[in-house]
Amino acid sequence: MAMNIKKGDTIVVLSGKDKGKQGKVLGTVPKSTKIVAEGINMVTCHVKPRRQGEEGGIVKREAAIAACKVQVVCPKCNKGTRIAHKIEGDKKIRVCKHCGAEL
Repeated sequence: MAMNIKKGDTIVVLSGKDKGKQGKVLGTVPKSTKIVAEGINMVTCHVKPRRQGEEGGIVKREAAIAACKVQVVCPKCNKGTRIAHKIEGDKKIRVCKHCGAEL
């Protein structure tokens, strides 16, 4: 399955505990079609101190979320949108399904 979401995109969550939240994509995992986004799907991790003087404790961080549960937010119409592809010359460009703006 091809992923249309890239690092740096702004996304909105469609379902789950974070439904409606927006965030910036920090990274993608194409093999398992998952993404990691800023402030979305926060989990608590119990961190053990690795070096002398370093502190351990409970840390909150972002976990991966399935790419099918999110949509890219169009910067022009500010809506969650599916991505269409347009070929200009020899380049394939991602465009918004609602307004046709380049993503």
